[in-house]
Amino acid sequence: MKLLLTSGGVTNPSIREALVDMLGKPISEASALCIPTAMYGHPSVGPGERVWRFISGHSENPMVDLGWKSMGVLELTALPSLDEAAWVPLVREADALVVAGGDVLYLCHWMRESGLADLLATLGDTVWVGLSAGSMVMTPEVGDEFIQWRPPNGDDRALGVVDFSIFPHLAPDGQPGNSMAEAEQWVTAISGPAYALDDQTAITVVDGNVEVVSEGNWKLLS
Repeated sequence: MKLLLTSGGVTNPSIREALVDMLGKPISEASALCIPTAMYGHPSVGPGERVWRFISGHSENPMVDLGWKSMGVLELTALPSLDEAAWVPLVREADALVVAGGDVLYLCHWMRESGLADLLATLGDTVWVGLSAGSMVMTPEVGDEFIQWRPPNGDDRALGVVDFSIFPHLAPDGQPGNSMAEAEQWVTAISGPAYALDDQTAITVVDGNVEVVSEGNWKLLS
């Protein structure tokens, strides 16, 4: 699987170009499924109107509204009640999975419960387009600052598909978002490398190669 891990979505031409390169074709020729599940676990974004806005392409974060050839919805909380034959072929056929932000551990829990987490390793050409928590879920750990919900077993680990953590929504001190001072405090409890990203920045991971794509500000924290 190819990863496009964003803080704020596909917010500028550089990130969009990276997405097209990963797809291997124009967005207008690519099919996608959007995953809104993380939104339900975070009190600031769901459930309710903002979930609908994401799914319908009316979100302030450019994700669903990029001009895809087709767009469907994959709601992870529904999948455990369905036969795999009802949804696994849809995932395999999609060029991209477009994953909303919200609560990281809620998303991680339902990725595991639904079986999607186990399927990821078999999706070699699929592009995972993550927004905030949709990106952080691929990391090993997220830190208490970004946990709103905990699974019944208390496990606070994310999927660990990559070996670095992400501090999203970096903003200048005093501006809406998360400050560099907060990032530097957060990383003291993170055991591995981490990136602080603003909403004009993304990380691509293809065949194990990690690159930062940015028209904004970011920092590798250690």
